Amino acid sequence: MSRRIVFVTGGAGFIGSNIVAKLAEDRSLDLVVCDRLREVETGKWRNLAKHPIGDFVHPEDMFDWLEKRWRDVEMVVHMGAVSSTTELDADKIIRSNFQLSRDLFRWCADRQRRLIYASSAATYGAGEHGFDDDNDYEALARLKPLNTYGWSKALFDLFAARQAGRDYAPPQWVGLKFFNVYGPNEEHKHSMKSVASQIWPKVREGHAVQLFKSYRPDVADGGQNRDFVYVRDVADVTRWLLDSPQVNGIYNLGSGTARSFEDMARQVFAAAGKNAQIEYTPMPPAIRDKYQYFTEAKMHRLAAAGYERPLTGLEEGIGDYVGRYLSQPDPYR
Repeated sequence: MSRRIVFVTGGAGFIGSNIVAKLAEDRSLDLVVCDRLREVETGKWRNLAKHPIGDFVHPEDMFDWLEKRWRDVEMVVHMGAVSSTTELDADKIIRSNFQLSRDLFRWCADRQRRLIYASSAATYGAGEHGFDDDNDYEALARLKPLNTYGWSKALFDLFAARQAGRDYAPPQWVGLKFFNVYGPNEEHKHSMKSVASQIWPKVREGHAVQLFKSYRPDVADGGQNRDFVYVRDVADVTRWLLDSPQVNGIYNLGSGTARSFEDMARQVFAAAGKNAQIEYTPMPPAIRDKYQYFTEAKMHRLAAAGYERPLTGLEEGIGDYVGRYLSQPDPYR
């Protein structure tokens, strides 16, 4: 009997490790993680400590490993990326987020192995063309990302859609446009952590927290809206896709409801049983003209594809995150 290997790039990271945890519930799967662990102090390795994995592969060895074991690989879950929206090295971003993804897509197409990959709501830019996950090539080409990270993700979405249109694609390929994901295992991300994780130490101590001021007259300070999605939903959708090989294309993955950063901060205070104390701080000039003031995932296409599980609302998600993770004495839970 052949082994069922799921190969997860970025599998020690925030989203990747939550996907590994979900897939590890199925004992018929062998999970192989490809990632860099970097410094011990970041705690990134501990994201995997509670979950059995079959092998660990460094990115430099990825294609050698895949080539040796390709017959056993059922699916590649590609979560590895440069995810910082403030990264200044554009060559680094394009190598990681486009060229590596392109090569994995071709590898999966040539060997007829399934591929799930991380796209991003950053591809929508300021949202002037809406937030519908239209897979039409012309619709994808109209999007105007606000930063190099978003552009790199949009570029790969275009590549994948074009290749699929030419009948040169994996037997299943799905790009998930993640909106603002929050939840356990993000401690190593430092400045790229969710607002909930960043403000938690001050909330825990009963101090005031800082949110960015608004630089638009029609948006109040702290009133910038995002679609916040709990990482549990990301893991659940990925698990569902493993069981749904007929689903193909690019799909939004958010909660479906925009909420303000002030809403999120107030929910963290409420979950901690404390009165909200919020102050507003200037937004760094480097990101003011590249800042998304509103995102909201249109989720009808994923539902139409057959995903029926309710998505987690902000109150429930923050309550679970604070109660089961952030407030616990072990930072790695």
